[in-house]
Amino acid sequence: MFAKAFRVKSNTAIKGSDRRKLRADVAAAFPTLGTDQVSALVPGKEELNIVKLYAHRGDAVTVYVCGGNPILFELEKNLYPTVYTLWSYPDLLPTFTTWPLVLEKLVGGADLMLPGLVVPPAGLPQVQQGDLCAIALVGNRAPVAIGVAAMSTAEMLTSGLKGRGFSMLHTYQDHLWRSGDKSSPPSLAPPAPDAPDVNEEKGSVQADPALQGDMRRLTLEGEDKENGEVRQQMCGEKSLSEAAEDPGVRGLNPDPTDSKTLQEQMDELLQRCFLHALKCQVKKADLPLLTSTFLGSHMFSCCPEGRQLDIKKSSYKKLSRFLQHMQREQVIQVEELRSGVESIVAVDWRHPRKGSVLEGGEVRTIIVNYAKKNDLVDADNKNLVRLDPILCDCILEKNEHTVTKLPWDSLLTRCLERLQPAYQVTFPGQEPIVKKGKICPIDITLAQRASNKKVTVVRNLEAYGLDPCSVAAVLQQRCQASTTVTPAPGAKDSLQVQVQGNQIHHLSRLLLEDYQLPRKYIQGLEKAPKPSKKK
Repeated sequence: MFAKAFRVKSNTAIKGSDRRKLRADVAAAFPTLGTDQVSALVPGKEELNIVKLYAHRGDAVTVYVCGGNPILFELEKNLYPTVYTLWSYPDLLPTFTTWPLVLEKLVGGADLMLPGLVVPPAGLPQVQQGDLCAIALVGNRAPVAIGVAAMSTAEMLTSGLKGRGFSMLHTYQDHLWRSGDKSSPPSLAPPAPDAPDVNEEKGSVQADPALQGDMRRLTLEGEDKENGEVRQQMCGEKSLSEAAEDPGVRGLNPDPTDSKTLQEQMDELLQRCFLHALKCQVKKADLPLLTSTFLGSHMFSCCPEGRQLDIKKSSYKKLSRFLQHMQREQVIQVEELRSGVESIVAVDWRHPRKGSVLEGGEVRTIIVNYAKKNDLVDADNKNLVRLDPILCDCILEKNEHTVTKLPWDSLLTRCLERLQPAYQVTFPGQEPIVKKGKICPIDITLAQRASNKKVTVVRNLEAYGLDPCSVAAVLQQRCQASTTVTPAPGAKDSLQVQVQGNQIHHLSRLLLEDYQLPRKYIQGLEKAPKPSKKK
């Protein structure tokens, strides 16, 4: 509802009588709240405003704002809490869990589809069609969205968890959230996992064991608010017991068989989660960002499956020490905006963050091992691979919302296409030179100059570690012809060599025999002058 900007009609302070009526409405709408909690939510003395607005689709909405944050909104005489309120009262509504990858789609206006739910061991909460529900992410029970159930829990399980599950009303990061202080969700530990009971428990329904063990297909479907077209779908599978882990943390300890020490492994994992969080989750608009929020809401959620981030086991011992190290590396800037509380106030988004160089064969091995480890190989057709959320996010285009499987060759090709290309040039006795991008061949062309004279032009010598000035000097001596070195047109910081006459024969011997460059990296050798026929 608030995926797009809304129009404010009025903003007035609430009257005393309206404040009392609002307390009564809150108590009636949310009977689980005690009298003290209702009084804390709707305080008697603190400034409380009523904002009347029109959502982008024309819905008239009344929003109650306290302390600068929207706490409640009213639509068609129904009262709803905002995420700011749910962070203080996380158990106010029945809460369902989904994956972090889903959140950005919900923010964009998508409804939550049933295959996107994570079914905990204790089963799904018991709700009826039309009930108001909260949505949280795996590893953190702080709600990030609220919506209305499209069917009862029993109907959800009967359908095999297929179809539209919840019509979303409000999400973290939407425009209603932006009208507040834009704080991030707190890190709230999930409830301790209970062993599933054979009988139906109060407030929950046990999921079919077959459903819990099945590979999940995560589907997102949302309507574009302009034309009603289907927006997004994505596919994947995950274990259903990960919600029982610590806040934002998934998986087990680092592999004990690794040759590196536990401390070295944890240092690498810490830096990996830090860089991944900066690249994929934190935006400029989020700054300044509390360091505690950055750790709990961003770094923990970036921890790869099968690993658990524990800063105490790293060489830094504390997050503040690690962030100070990153500040010395000039990646971030940390300041103490108020006593005892540090925040990240700036990020050097252009700071070089180099990773390992992988060859095509190594990429293939990684993909194959990942698919086998996560049981993604299709049981009926070994030539197909099922796509989990990570693979979907990496290789699928936005319009490929129905793709759930890919052949091995297509999967590998797509993975290689998504990687940053690089090349390595090695000369005897020298360190290999590694550069980003695709290597361009040495280009040899013939050009016409004044008086119908020909010149030979050579470009892209620098990519192969050759100094254009040195090559020009050698050609001048061998060809007994004048040479010049000039900037190459359309190429930044690149030079070209010009030699008078058609000197491709000399260039061929120089590049192929003296410098021993592979012929496939040289284009234009076929333009060498043909030998004249003997009379």
